[in-house]
Amino acid sequence: MAETGLKKSSISLWGAIAAATGIVVASNTLVSLGQGFGVGGGGFLYAMILGLILNLFIAFTFCELATLIPRAGGINHYTLPALGPFFGIFAMIAGYLIVSIFSGGAETAIPGIVISEVFLPNVPAKLISTVLIIIIMLLNIRGAEFYSWSQILCTAAMILSLVILGVVGLGGAAVSAPLPSAGGPFNPMGLAVFSLTGLGFWLFVGTDLVCPLAEEIDRPQRNIPLAMITALAIILIAKTLFGFAAIKYVPLDTLAGSPMPHVVAAEAILGKAGAQWMGIIGILASVSTLNTLIAGIPRMLYGMALEGQMPACLGWLHPRYRTPWLSIIITTAVFLTPVLVGISTAAQIVTYILAGCFIWLVTYIIAHLDVIILRLKYPHAPRPFRSPLWILPQILGILGMIYMMLNIFPDPVMRGQIYRIALWFLILTAAWSAFWVKVVMKRGLLSTVPLEKLTQELTEADKKEGLVEAESIRV
Repeated sequence: MAETGLKKSSISLWGAIAAATGIVVASNTLVSLGQGFGVGGGGFLYAMILGLILNLFIAFTFCELATLIPRAGGINHYTLPALGPFFGIFAMIAGYLIVSIFSGGAETAIPGIVISEVFLPNVPAKLISTVLIIIIMLLNIRGAEFYSWSQILCTAAMILSLVILGVVGLGGAAVSAPLPSAGGPFNPMGLAVFSLTGLGFWLFVGTDLVCPLAEEIDRPQRNIPLAMITALAIILIAKTLFGFAAIKYVPLDTLAGSPMPHVVAAEAILGKAGAQWMGIIGILASVSTLNTLIAGIPRMLYGMALEGQMPACLGWLHPRYRTPWLSIIITTAVFLTPVLVGISTAAQIVTYILAGCFIWLVTYIIAHLDVIILRLKYPHAPRPFRSPLWILPQILGILGMIYMMLNIFPDPVMRGQIYRIALWFLILTAAWSAFWVKVVMKRGLLSTVPLEKLTQELTEADKKEGLVEAESIRV
């Protein structure tokens, strides 16, 4: 495995931080940020902090799992010793593949539309999106280090841009005059602002996509926890600065009702140049998201293929670059298909994305259960990162996920549509998972894999590179 597996230690701590930050600053979260401050004013910060706490519980869970089982399969490998192959396949397909199909399609379309409308009006948006995602695909096939450096540059430019716009706005150097009401009530909604917790929660979701890169991250037992927690702090600072700058110059109802509130705010701060700058930030956000998805999802498929939970071809590695090239190509094709057929431009895509987010919450519940079960089943297993306060964060995290699922969208009609779509996807995913485990793998649905087997499959060379602890697991 040391010679033929994924290339070890090719992603630095900064690359891991960029990977953990990448999907969290997707262009759709910039819209959510502007609308959240538009509805809740400065009080939206309370909802953001509560959402951050719930995501911190998720980070604790995935840090413990990823350092206990540092495997490319991600949630699938974490679930195998806790709940068995059925829930492992179910969690990966439902929580990552389905969500990625819709969000990946939307994020693929956005940079093509923006570049075509703002910079290259004579070039079709579909062509721009196609060329861009193929470049991202080739970078990922070329190697994890190429992914890492491109992600660092993209994420750094995006975060610094948000911080600069926020500082310029709050520092009074904007081209517009502050609103007369800028000194109004900090929290006009009162306690009702906590109804926006769902919106605040989505501003931080996705740091766990660094975990499938565990086999390629340098010193993952240290760097994965550092990356996830640092990413949450960076996102909080950048989005808070920009959000408060936005409400200083743009009326709340304008932000709440705009389809692009982040662009409106940037224009109020720096005029037309600000709007163009935010357009570039939106492009970088989409590129960063796609880069992270095309890096993370194929490695999950690769890890599952090695366990016989996916077709063996998804485990093929490039003979020179040692990347899961076929899985990368297939993932790219999946993201590009909605753009080419025009599905990603339909208004109904919002409902599908929220349905995917609902299913993502189911996966987070499974991850929290994994930690609880493995703590009870393997209490003496060496855990380089141990979630604090025993299993209290996991219990509170599960309750938080249930709350989010019950409050996925304020409109009851659309919420019903989201539930129906999510239920169908859950049923189809469960049926496929059961078929694969019983018919193809010929195993019991809940037949768990010993934790020792998953860790012993990592070679002595992996241990020397810091992928696992040298101590044997004490059951």
